[in-house]
Amino acid sequence: MKVLIIEDENLATQKLIQLLNEVDSEIEVLATLESVEDSVNWFRQNSLPDLVFMDIQLDDGISFEIFDAIKIDVPIIFTTAYNKYAIRAFKVNSVDYLLKPIEKNALESALGKFKKHYVKDPDFESKIERVIGQISKSFKERFFIKVGVYYKSVRIDDICCFFVEGRSTFLKTSENKTYDLDYSLEQLQKMIDPNLFFRVNRNFLVNINAIDEIVSYSTSRLKLNLKNSSTNELIVSRDKVPDFKKWMDR
Repeated sequence: MKVLIIEDENLATQKLIQLLNEVDSEIEVLATLESVEDSVNWFRQNSLPDLVFMDIQLDDGISFEIFDAIKIDVPIIFTTAYNKYAIRAFKVNSVDYLLKPIEKNALESALGKFKKHYVKDPDFESKIERVIGQISKSFKERFFIKVGVYYKSVRIDDICCFFVEGRSTFLKTSENKTYDLDYSLEQLQKMIDPNLFFRVNRNFLVNINAIDEIVSYSTSRLKLNLKNSSTNELIVSRDKVPDFKKWMDR
């Protein structure tokens, strides 16, 4: 956590730094400032810290003048020997209001409020990944196909590719069997996982796990050979090659 201290009394600054180190050794003090002017200049020239400790009465005025001069969208913990500014303090991003001399338990409480309301959940990324995983489950997992008087269920993982021939759309399995479908390739693209299938040209959607070889076909195109399939030498369209390479390089 990166913090900025705005305090015009050196002893109070050193005491606050000492308490911060005792409470959380990972806190980094970016700078200590003593005046409204220095503070305004610092905010104009530097990236915002995670948190600011701000004394209210400074060398050249009161710290609220900083907010009149520049917009500061960062949490503030005010420190002061007087409580008459409390109401005004809570109108400018205030997390807490600490009276001097600052006590360790009061500082811990203030930091606790900050972490509760402002610090990013450490499990946020993993939660997002789980949500994405749940969303991805909404893609089709199988196709239920009529074959003569019979019906067959084909798992998406067993599909080598989808393709168009004439005016009809087909799927081909990893066992090199072909079945016709009542969907267009455009419709299929919305139904299947884009991490698993890529439309290499106007006529083919290919399963990444079915690709056996990728060969340079010309200076700007690629040729694909599929596993266990009579459908070989698929050409990746020139305009699709950059996206195809990114798709393969995830």
